[in-house]
Amino acid sequence: MKNLFANLPTELPEELVEVLAEDNHVRIERIISRGHASPGGFWYDQQENEWVVVLKGEAKLLFESDEQPIHMKPGDHVNIPVHKKHRVEWTAPDEPTVWLAVFYD
Repeated sequence: MKNLFANLPTELPEELVEVLAEDNHVRIERIISRGHASPGGFWYDQQENEWVVVLKGEAKLLFESDEQPIHMKPGDHVNIPVHKKHRVEWTAPDEPTVWLAVFYD
């Protein structure tokens, strides 16, 4: 058995993405951020749907069609359809933000 909150790094030069499980139709990732954000002008434009939840920490997620980002706290989740452009505007700098992301067809 493993724990999603185990081995959280104290220093994180880049966002950490770990694949927890996958097959031909779904991929589950643990993502750890600490003060990370998408590069300026960059938008995720994914070939698959993504359901994501913040388990620990905080983040701001912006969709290209919105003027303001959504502020996500533990337990907040969102479904991101295929090709819905989005970016991470901010993650908490003083603690790890732990995301669980499920990518599916």
